[in-house]
Amino acid sequence: MLLLLPGLLFVLCGEPARCLEENGGFTFDGDIRHFAVAANTVYVATEEKLYQLSHDLTLVQSLSQRGILTGSDPINDAHFSRVTDTDERNATFGVNILLPFVENDTLISCGVIECGYCEVLDPRNISNVLYREHIQVGSSSTSSASVSFLVDVEQKSTETYILTANQQYDPAKESCSLTPEAVHLHNTNHHQRGSIFSLIGAQSTTSIKRCKGNAEFVDGFQINLIIYIFSNLPSSDENNKVRLIWLEAKTNKQETLQSLRGATLRVSDGGEGSKLLASAVIPGGPPVLWSGVFSVDGGQTNTELVLFDISPDLSGDPGADPDFGNVCPLNRAPPPKTLKPKAVLFRQKYMTSVLAVRQKAWVVFFIGTGDGQLIKLAVDKNYHPTCPRVLYRANDDRQVSPKMLLDQVDLKHVYMPLQNLMKRVPVSDCSTYTNVQDYWSAQDPYCVWCGSHNSCTFEDDCQDTDWISIPDDFQPKMVSYRVTDGSGQITLNIQIHLTVGQEARSNFACQFSEPCSTKSPPPQFPQCTCILSKSTLPAEGLPVTVRFRLGTTQLREELKLFNCSEISGPPTSVLCRRCIEAGCGWNKSVCSWADGGVEYDNVCQMMESGMNIFKPKISSITPSVVSFYGRNHAVLSGYNLSDVTRVRIQADMDCTPHESPVWNHTDVTLTFHIPSANTKGTVNACVLLPDGSCHGNVKIIYQSSPSCTNIVPRSSWISGKRKITLTGSHLDFVEGVMHNHVLQEVSPPQNTNHQNLTYDTPAADKKVSSSTLFLKVANETLPCSITINYYPDPEFTSFTSTRMGNNVRITLQKKPDKLEMSPAELSVWGIKEGNQYPCVMEAKETSNETNFFICEIQSSKTSNAEFQQLLIMYGDQTVTLNLKSSLQLYLLLFLLLIPFIMFAVFLVYRSQQKKLTAKMNKRMEDLELDIRNDIRQGFVDLQTEKTDLMETVGAIPFLDYKHFASRIFFPESESLMALCIKDIGQDAVKVPLDECCQGLSRLLQDQLFLTSMVHALEEQKSFTLKDKCVLASLMTVALHNNLSYLTEVMEALLKALSQQNSNAQPKLLLRRTESTVEKLLTNWMSICLYGFLRESVGQHLFLMVSALTQQTAKGPVDCVTEKALYTLSEDWLLWQAQDFTSLKLKVLFAVGSDGEVSEPLEVSALSCDSVEQVKEKILSTFKAKFGFPYNTPLRDVRIEYEKNGLFVALEEVDASSEVIGEVTMLNTLEHYKVPDGATIKVLSRKNHPPLSPQRSVKDDENFSGKYFHLIDPDVDEDQRKNPERKKLKLKEVHLTKLLSTKVAVHSFVENLFRSVWGTPHSRAPPAIKYFFDFLDTQADTLKITDPDVLHIWKTNSLPLRFWVNILKNPQFVFDMEKTPQLDSCLTVIAQAFMDSFSLSETQLGKHAPTNKLLYAKDIPKFKQEVKAYYKHIREQSQITQSEFKEFLQEESKKHENEFNEAAALRELYKFIQRYFTEIKEKLDKDGAPTELMEQLHHVKSLFDGLKSCSWN
Repeated sequence: MLLLLPGLLFVLCGEPARCLEENGGFTFDGDIRHFAVAANTVYVATEEKLYQLSHDLTLVQSLSQRGILTGSDPINDAHFSRVTDTDERNATFGVNILLPFVENDTLISCGVIECGYCEVLDPRNISNVLYREHIQVGSSSTSSASVSFLVDVEQKSTETYILTANQQYDPAKESCSLTPEAVHLHNTNHHQRGSIFSLIGAQSTTSIKRCKGNAEFVDGFQINLIIYIFSNLPSSDENNKVRLIWLEAKTNKQETLQSLRGATLRVSDGGEGSKLLASAVIPGGPPVLWSGVFSVDGGQTNTELVLFDISPDLSGDPGADPDFGNVCPLNRAPPPKTLKPKAVLFRQKYMTSVLAVRQKAWVVFFIGTGDGQLIKLAVDKNYHPTCPRVLYRANDDRQVSPKMLLDQVDLKHVYMPLQNLMKRVPVSDCSTYTNVQDYWSAQDPYCVWCGSHNSCTFEDDCQDTDWISIPDDFQPKMVSYRVTDGSGQITLNIQIHLTVGQEARSNFACQFSEPCSTKSPPPQFPQCTCILSKSTLPAEGLPVTVRFRLGTTQLREELKLFNCSEISGPPTSVLCRRCIEAGCGWNKSVCSWADGGVEYDNVCQMMESGMNIFKPKISSITPSVVSFYGRNHAVLSGYNLSDVTRVRIQADMDCTPHESPVWNHTDVTLTFHIPSANTKGTVNACVLLPDGSCHGNVKIIYQSSPSCTNIVPRSSWISGKRKITLTGSHLDFVEGVMHNHVLQEVSPPQNTNHQNLTYDTPAADKKVSSSTLFLKVANETLPCSITINYYPDPEFTSFTSTRMGNNVRITLQKKPDKLEMSPAELSVWGIKEGNQYPCVMEAKETSNETNFFICEIQSSKTSNAEFQQLLIMYGDQTVTLNLKSSLQLYLLLFLLLIPFIMFAVFLVYRSQQKKLTAKMNKRMEDLELDIRNDIRQGFVDLQTEKTDLMETVGAIPFLDYKHFASRIFFPESESLMALCIKDIGQDAVKVPLDECCQGLSRLLQDQLFLTSMVHALEEQKSFTLKDKCVLASLMTVALHNNLSYLTEVMEALLKALSQQNSNAQPKLLLRRTESTVEKLLTNWMSICLYGFLRESVGQHLFLMVSALTQQTAKGPVDCVTEKALYTLSEDWLLWQAQDFTSLKLKVLFAVGSDGEVSEPLEVSALSCDSVEQVKEKILSTFKAKFGFPYNTPLRDVRIEYEKNGLFVALEEVDASSEVIGEVTMLNTLEHYKVPDGATIKVLSRKNHPPLSPQRSVKDDENFSGKYFHLIDPDVDEDQRKNPERKKLKLKEVHLTKLLSTKVAVHSFVENLFRSVWGTPHSRAPPAIKYFFDFLDTQADTLKITDPDVLHIWKTNSLPLRFWVNILKNPQFVFDMEKTPQLDSCLTVIAQAFMDSFSLSETQLGKHAPTNKLLYAKDIPKFKQEVKAYYKHIREQSQITQSEFKEFLQEESKKHENEFNEAAALRELYKFIQRYFTEIKEKLDKDGAPTELMEQLHHVKSLFDGLKSCSWN
């Protein structure tokens, strides 16, 4: 493994510099939970492994945290032993503490198995466990807000302890002997009193308690003898207090913990709503400076980086603290002192982490964000920040964890954890600054300009003292100057704002282009002075060039000097800025020499411009949402725009704004280009006037660039102008579509929206067979990676006309082609006597590959149905077709040939009869032998097959809640799905509703209105079943923030529904989705059971799906039909499969460009696998072996087979492929005669033509018609050359494969079923208990005593309405694709699941469906478990209304703002608008009060007026 890894890492990096460019990183199996850095080693704990990596993130080794836990007592009698990833396990060691104890040469790892567990590891070899003990150190929960770190206490000698600050203990683990105290000190070695991990001190056990409420600890550290601990103290009124605790590291544990003092951190004067998210102490001091990332509103969106002085105040009495103490209850203590910030350094949305590093006189902050960015911010000694820079930006929105650390080896890289990825990001890239001015403008404290190298480098890379760097404080310019006039002499004072090395300082010189008086003092760094020989300055100004020398570095500055007293005019901001920029001073309202006034331009900012111009105002920008490539020809609307010169666009992070020129501007509109942006997000735009002032403020939103996924149709006729629909994302940003054969021709998009775009294809030459699409976005041309085929124009051959009543039906015949033309693409007119009659297209029919288009000419006034000519239009082509009359001649010739044909057939029949008899006898003998062999082999397979499916699948790709819910709510409407959920970044902000939507929202909160509206709509015949489902889901989204009310509405509707069904057929209640409330119940169950699904069922479901996928891959799978030998469905059984053998291949990966290869990787394959399937298995084995995917995508991988010392390319189809009729067989390993143990080399396809990427044959639109794999095409027997493929196969012989597949995955199916009807902690989920009790109450109300009815109601509402939907659609829960083969297996399992809830006993015979027979023996056992499950729920203590209401409120709050409530309300209003009269009548009938009716009319008037709410 270690020999293979360097070569494989080289494969991943491609060229040697690629890893450096992309910032080296390491991807783990599972999310990162904790990590630590010690000297040259990085330790990372994930959910199931502990990793040891070198400082450059090269893997040294990993240690599995899975194992077997034995013993009856989880504390005194427990023993944990590790197992490999593939072995059975019953426990996982979840690490909560990871502390390298460098002085003791150990690594301390503590956490939870069932109860607490700790290990002491060898830091150089983590697989060497030095000591282990079942003891609780730190938090008992994997997700609690707790911290731990090592502290040194000064005794006779320094003693080191583990300080743990825990959020709270887990009440579910009371058997683990947990203590509720907040802060503890644990021993670190056996020599300390009480031995290792003990809490015992010199005299007794002491701790710090949080006696009232909860404490969420964020960070902690020790500086000298003071310990600092930071925490959030949430309260019930949604306020939050940020607390700091100081402890003195005194002589022992007890005195240390009793020395408690503290303070409250307050970000602003406006209350205590701020919350601390991340923390970083600033090295150096005193004073002790500390920075924190605070959420200013208690959420995660609006965040600030704030600087505090946290130097300890040890003047007060220790232990007198109102929030923490050694004894409970606490006496009344005075409030702690309040610390206020020294500065707010940075405001940015979604900051999650911070790391502070002192670099000379500067402090550099590295800030992580919730969307995967690392931002660098340098701050000078006066707390003035420079322009922030983005060091790294993730392709997705993975959040940066709160903890980041510095590489201790070179101090030039930051470790940045993002979920399951650790990035090692350079702190700076000095080499990008190519000249001194660029370097200075960057204000990067890490870099210097090295004179001996004449380049920008890190300071320690510049070997001598001939260097210059930025000054110790922020300066707006590198060179500043002052002009003074004293005693008739004009003096020019120059100051250069740089820090320099000794050699540069000693070789400092200045040279002026103007002669200087001999009285001028000599230059002395950092100043030069020139007393000009001239006593006056010209009115137009005096240009002066100043050259500087600092060591070997030459600098140059161009100046223009003016007579300060002659810069005169009205006192405006323009004149003031001109004065300051000329090196003069501004004194009250006139310009003076520099020594007589203010020299900074901030004095000019409050002054009027002095120009007689009306201030512009901005109303809107169209479009205001663009891709990050920008947009050409945007239109800005407003007032007083005629004097605008430019549009300024500036993001919060930009120090230098972008300015775009304007044209076509009138007083109310102007046109400009929106420039491209480096990041996504919101920017501000204002308009500039000639005086430099900027007015107005409007937002522009940058989003992702467009991408395309599919086109319909996939071909065009040569003449062009065929209407094509392109699908993808962000297609509303596309400004044109281009084809590679005519890149100069841009087709404008039509009917564009976010997901679809329509355009007309360009024409092509006859030589063009295919063309690749490109999208034009602003000034960029983006490849679409979709190819469209060009075929000859359609050829229409003949037509017939028939009278149908008053109309004439035209049947138009077209030659067979590959265009797949639809009737909508044709326009036809019948021509008679010079007149044109439009023919309305009705249908298209196909017979023997010939297309017939049928249309009708309506209300023809002529008695004759014959039309002699048709006019046909498609695209922009017009074709005239005349009627043919040669049909009778062809018929006569055919009749004359019939006798000759019959005689020839008779002769052939006689000659073949004898041969056929002998051939049939031989075939019957071979058939009998084949069937015997197949039956015997099936029996052998069933008895000897191993169930060696892997249970380790890595991190489970759960979808987040809003995407899970939206797929449940709108399974058939992607547009509504996208409309009703918010994009990432928007879901943390609550957008206030406009007036229309607010009115409708208030109306929906009236239960009488809502239930009457639902009943009114359901009574309308035009209100379809689909409408009912959409209505239910829109109601769910609109009321998601108030689930308690939604539950009340659902109960009211269910009671009404049960009243309807109680008299007729009560067992049918909730069986089908025929009413709005039944779909509403499905949505409600999905919301309430999402947590149970993720925590208890999700893993078992994913394991079962993975097991099915692995089992299918063990046998042949037909590439074309997707049928498999190993399946649960008879319909998808590959019973036609020929014999195959298993192969072990030695796979080599090409590394570098000189033919080097990696160590061999063993890959399992089948002789019948196609080349494409072999590639898939190689890449799958690679990922399973190394934990990360191969760096080249499947379509760009090619493989070669070593044969006689040479490598032969393996292709899907080549000249040697077997052809049967017009169908080609895909090449297999057997075709290439690849033996067991063969060597395969993997390479990347290179030198692709840029506009014609190589493709798989699967990309062919007629793939299934042109190719076959394991199932022979239906062609003449004599065309098959391989006798092995002529064997007859019978499906019934292979039915044993269904049983072997069922046996292989049965344990996973059982685990899944039992997780569904399991009761963790002996309690069913609250929603299930609550709803089942509701059904029991309804049965009592309706006087239903039959227990079977209640059982059926519960089955219809839970397993049928929710669980079956999940079982059959795992893509609703996970980020995965469901193949047809997987879908067929899941259907069989879902049927078995529902049979387990059935009360009827089914008698199965030999003709019963195989899917019923497969689980026939298991169903009775499952039925008993289901009955026990229902009984347990019934006997469980009842959940109160207040308890369940609290549960619903928590669920609402968890997913607050994730749905677009306004969009759902607008869609709901469409139903109200359509059936307004009916709803109004229903409300009258139900006795609605007058106020409610008035409210309804008010909402209607708001929407009709569209005054504040636009929803079209």
